Amino acid sequence: MSENCIFCKIAKKEISSHKIYEDEVVFAFEDINPKAPIHIIIIPKKHIVSLCDVSCKEEQILGHIQIVASKISKQFKEMKNGFRIINNCGVDAGQTVFHIHYHLLGGRVFE
Repeated sequence: MSENCIFCKIAKKEISSHKIYEDEVVFAFEDINPKAPIHIIIIPKKHIVSLCDVSCKEEQILGHIQIVASKISKQFKEMKNGFRIINNCGVDAGQTVFHIHYHLLGGRVFE
């Protein structure tokens, strides 16, 4: 964990959030600036800056995030017909928090 990272602080519960899911590897919470009726952020508890910084050592973490996203989607009837997962990697892609995270979006039709 990085001591100055807002997502690390959320995962450690130093900053409050509306938790959706937690296990030993990941923490998921509602986005405070939602872009869809359901907008959940999924983060690994291990501090990783971005997708550009992963190696084979993180393969299990990244795979686990996909499983968790599917598990979370099943909690919401609004996601039964589909959902979107987004990862912004780097400044040019719109990454604003430099702790790898995935946006799980649902509750509307995406184009």
